Amino acid sequence: MEMPDETARRESAQLKARLRQETEEADYRWLMSTVQGRRIVWRMLERSGVYRSSFSSDAMAMAFNEGNRNSGLALLATVSNLSPAEYVEMMEEATNDAAD
Repeated sequence: MEMPDETARRESAQLKARLRQETEEADYRWLMSTVQGRRIVWRMLERSGVYRSSFSSDAMAMAFNEGNRNSGLALLATVSNLSPAEYVEMMEEATNDAAD
């Protein structure tokens, strides 16, 4: 059986964690809501190697590349889940920028 102080501490910790999560999600939505933010995210995805193979004949280089790619995949999952329409818009903008 939990003591009242323990219950209050647990509930407070859960509330803080939920607020942190909501703030993080709002930050990503804000970032993806601007052209500049989408350009930043696109550059981060490109630099992380999400859109290319991480293969290298050097095992350590490949491990490094795969670590970068894993970070990029986490970013990709976040922005595509939280801002799917803006993610598509970002891809279109990047395609248009590349064509110019």
